[in-house]
Amino acid sequence: MSGSLRVFVLFTLAYFLSYFFRSANAVIAPDLTREMGLDAATLGLMTSLFYLAFAAVQLPLGGALDRWGPRWVTPGLMLVGAAGSWVFAAAHTVTGLMLGRLLLGVGMAGILMGAYKAFSRWFPAGRFATVAGWLVGFGSAGALASGTPLAWLAEQLGWRSVFFWGGWVILASALAILLGVRNTPEGDRLEPGTRTGGLREVLSSPVFWSMAGMNLFVVGAFLGIQTLWAGPYLYQVHGMDPIAVGNLLLSLSFGALVGFLSTGWIADRVGVPPTILALGAGFVSLVGVLAWGAGGLGAWALGGLLFALGYTGTVGVILLAYARLVFPIELTGRATTAVNLFGIGGTFLVQWGMGAVIQRFPRVGGAYPPEAFAAAFGTAAVLGALALAAFAWGRRFETKEGR
Repeated sequence: MSGSLRVFVLFTLAYFLSYFFRSANAVIAPDLTREMGLDAATLGLMTSLFYLAFAAVQLPLGGALDRWGPRWVTPGLMLVGAAGSWVFAAAHTVTGLMLGRLLLGVGMAGILMGAYKAFSRWFPAGRFATVAGWLVGFGSAGALASGTPLAWLAEQLGWRSVFFWGGWVILASALAILLGVRNTPEGDRLEPGTRTGGLREVLSSPVFWSMAGMNLFVVGAFLGIQTLWAGPYLYQVHGMDPIAVGNLLLSLSFGALVGFLSTGWIADRVGVPPTILALGAGFVSLVGVLAWGAGGLGAWALGGLLFALGYTGTVGVILLAYARLVFPIELTGRATTAVNLFGIGGTFLVQWGMGAVIQRFPRVGGAYPPEAFAAAFGTAAVLGALALAAFAWGRRFETKEGR
């Protein structure tokens, strides 16, 4: 296996695990709610702590990746993730669940950004969006595994056993990266992350802030829906059983898989900013349909809607590729992690915020009414539309950036 292929495969396997663990609560939400007595706000907060921890790590992570490289940084963080999986499996209080989610967030924080740092050395810039899309596409099969397969495993073994054994799988993946990945190809060397004012250079860019807003409200909404609120919505608004919910979440995740595998290739050919605008507009429109026009849809129509939602939600990977193209290569770690901070932080805020909106509506027969989810999804659609408009405006500064 060539060095570049080995780098791609090992980071993709690790990202599979990241996607699995971030998405798992959407399927096991009824078990957690029943066993721990969680309400919507607490469930949203506990689940979103993964993203809070993930976001908190991003800025120091960027400097560490630029200085020491992904071979050392990513596996070190994954050890924390393994511990988090074991803590979550053993938890019998809400506090224990929260601690487990926090540790999982820290542990998974270095996988995607570590992969992007490695790819900036192992692959040419003109192929970066394509390869980055393939990584997230194949890795997002972890979300497929957290749909129907996880629903089946949780029924057969219990959700605690899934997380217990999952910790050992995280540990094995970390060791594989440590032993099988080089920071750079033979003859190349990692530029130390000592560029003066590097992070300040990133944060002073108007183009950066236009990307940050998109990541905050569009990518945050996508991950907030995919990894939690799509599940309760299907359970409570459409009255579906766990396997039916798992199947529809599978459709959502499959749409994302197809999007990740194809949108990077499209962006490398038609342009990165136009691809971002097209995907962002499609996603915001579909969230609006989910909020105000999906209540009477049958399973097949819902499956098609969720597939399209998943496809357009892949805009995040193109935004990160844009950060790679706009900023100098020695700032790749800091630029991509700074942009990603807003996507992951946005997921924390949007996921928690949706729970707070839903919580404002009284339960009817133990379930929240359709109006609660319409209010939550509608708010996300409006905020996403504003962020999309800001990104379109921010493109006027693009020519001032160094390529």
